[in-house]
Amino acid sequence: MQALLLDFGGVLVDGVTRPGWPARLATVIGALLAQQGAAVPETLGNDLVAAVEAYGRWGDAMCRPWAPAELSHAEFWSDFVAADWPVAARAVVVGYATELCHRLGRLIHDWALRPGVPELLAEMAMRGIPVAVASNTLCGAVHREFLAGAGLADRFAAQVYSDEAGVRKPNPELIATAANAVGVPVGDAWYVGDTWSRDVLCGRRAGVGRTVLMRSLRTDTDVGYRRVAPDLVVPDPAGLLARLP
Repeated sequence: MQALLLDFGGVLVDGVTRPGWPARLATVIGALLAQQGAAVPETLGNDLVAAVEAYGRWGDAMCRPWAPAELSHAEFWSDFVAADWPVAARAVVVGYATELCHRLGRLIHDWALRPGVPELLAEMAMRGIPVAVASNTLCGAVHREFLAGAGLADRFAAQVYSDEAGVRKPNPELIATAANAVGVPVGDAWYVGDTWSRDVLCGRRAGVGRTVLMRSLRTDTDVGYRRVAPDLVVPDPAGLLARLP
């Protein structure tokens, strides 16, 4: 193994959806619309919840194609949130799409580092093995901020997120981009994720040296139609550290 490529959610962090996020985000968007002279839709709060749920279902469907692309920030707000809004209101949120994706990510996620992550990253640093993130997300900036706040940003030689790369797992390009970013042939890298449909399948498609399934809160609820077998299954970061060559 010459590089370790890691998913973000379920590998580096675990967590739940923060209660009350729709109301807080609706307040922000309502103020923005009023400031821009656009009417505030009565369905705003419900539309936010429906959009996030639909994005999750869309992500499951995108586990079937060989090379799925990620939604742009503008597409998420135009097509998933504001599809039935008046033209003026839709134009406002599309114009602020990146800022609103960032705000959504900060409000909705309640993350905590998984136990053993600092020790795993320290071991990789001691061995001189580069580590990179390769993760699907609607807003990679939120992930970068979390890792910086945890004091771990300098442990990663690269961070590759689907909204920035324009492709999403199981598109093998996402993993290949991460391997290229650290200067290691993809076949000499390990990839670790917590789902079969996105991570294990993507690792197989990309041709990584070893595909590792790390169990998380969402592993057993992952869509089950493409449960490609991983090379290794570990319970957590400490379990991965114990199994490294």
